[in-house]
Amino acid sequence: MLKNVAAVLLDNVHPFELGVICEVFGIDRREEGLPAYDFALVAAESSSVRAVPGFTISTPYGLDRLEDADLIAIPVGDDFHTRDFPPALLEALRQAVARGVRVVSVCVGAFVLGAAGLLDGRRCTTHWRYAEALAERYPKAQVEPGVLYVDEDPILTSAGTSAGIDACLHLVRKLQGSDVANAIARRMVVPPHREGGQAQYIERPVAHYGEDGVREVMVWAEKHLDQEISVEQLSARACMSPRTFARRFRTETGTTPYRWLLAQRLLNAQRLLENTDETMEVIAARTGFANAAALRYQFVRSLNTTPNAYRRAFRGRLTDATRQ
Repeated sequence: MLKNVAAVLLDNVHPFELGVICEVFGIDRREEGLPAYDFALVAAESSSVRAVPGFTISTPYGLDRLEDADLIAIPVGDDFHTRDFPPALLEALRQAVARGVRVVSVCVGAFVLGAAGLLDGRRCTTHWRYAEALAERYPKAQVEPGVLYVDEDPILTSAGTSAGIDACLHLVRKLQGSDVANAIARRMVVPPHREGGQAQYIERPVAHYGEDGVREVMVWAEKHLDQEISVEQLSARACMSPRTFARRFRTETGTTPYRWLLAQRLLNAQRLLENTDETMEVIAARTGFANAAALRYQFVRSLNTTPNAYRRAFRGRLTDATRQ
């Protein structure tokens, strides 16, 4: 269940990222048939928190408020990639996770989680400019710089700024269903789900390799997910050796060809589960899995649920609020 949300504020917090959290969880939308959250801003240092660029936020809540939360959100602030964090906050986060509380960070808020040891052995992400610094500072973390967010339940990390919207809506969708997430997204005038990752925003020229380059191969693969596709096939279409293709693919996308293909197959399967009544065998065939058992295995492995459970969760009828 998702009922009680607390956003942790440190000095020099960025208002946009904090606003994202407030917009998703801090607005009472019960008149639209949507759930309301018991939402609080929590000061980690003093009751008056400095915000960029030059105003203050006052809150009566201190770290003890985190004891009631079932979701803790950490927006970004200045110099999070270099600063130290209050030991009391780090201990409160560790205790919360031990109780089963979920924690979501926006942008370099991931550095707070790293300092608490909550990224050790976990996949995670942050803004692409600071991904290398996160990996260097917390070498036990498995940093993925090319994605918008990473859900390693109960820890969810997101990339820069608007990726915090993606992460928050993902949590709502996961815990309360697609109808609720879609309705909140519609009110925010944002897509309920964005495809792609951070690679498209990185400050470097995105390589093009002619008509048979990486991008063209990705487009082809997306149209042939029902077929068996190997890295050797993709590299041949790109007129590259498998090794060169894999290296250039990772440079452009931040992931490997295999993991990207698997993610596309699973995303396509999710769409079919949400929008059709096709059998598991048919969905497996249409998304490139050998059979329903293979589809189920990858679903559980990647999404921590079964296809049948996913369909039950996300096939509800739209409420009047979601139609508005």
